[in-house]
Amino acid sequence: PRRSSDLIGDIRDPIRVDEVMYGVDLVVHAAAMKHVPSGELNPFECIRTNVEGARNLALAANRNGVERFVALSSDKAVSPTTLYGASKFAMERVLLQANNSGKSKFSIVRYANVFGSSGSVVPFFLRERDKGVLPVTDPGMTRFSITMREGIELVLYALGEGLGGEIVRSEEHTSELQSRA
Repeated sequence: PRRSSDLIGDIRDPIRVDEVMYGVDLVVHAAAMKHVPSGELNPFECIRTNVEGARNLALAANRNGVERFVALSSDKAVSPTTLYGASKFAMERVLLQANNSGKSKFSIVRYANVFGSSGSVVPFFLRERDKGVLPVTDPGMTRFSITMREGIELVLYALGEGLGGEIVRSEEHTSELQSRA
């Protein structure tokens, strides 16, 4: 029997996505072009990965009868000021709409910097601190962070408790229900 760890592909390839989605019950969508500078320098690639890729996954999930689908989003999707944030905002809307297109239940978890993840800003801040500098984009800004364990718990909560059509935030697993109209 095949194991999901044996399969590779690109979420921008709808045929491959459909092939690997066959027989799958649960999906955790964590693929993304997630670095703000890369998204700004490569806008089309950012849109293709973060928005079109999510659409490919949603269509394949609905076609193949996936029961639950949880996507990882970002606090940058709230009032986005960068292409990355805008692409995550668009990804959320694509997946919320997918709830109206089949039997799969699509939920989204939204959180911020994850300590210990490959994209964490913390190692950068520690390196800069050692140089005697702590870069701040805006003195009035607030940075949100969670631990890797909190992120995993949030995904597991959404897989188990998600109704479909909601954004689950990390503040004590509260849900922001979206209109399905």
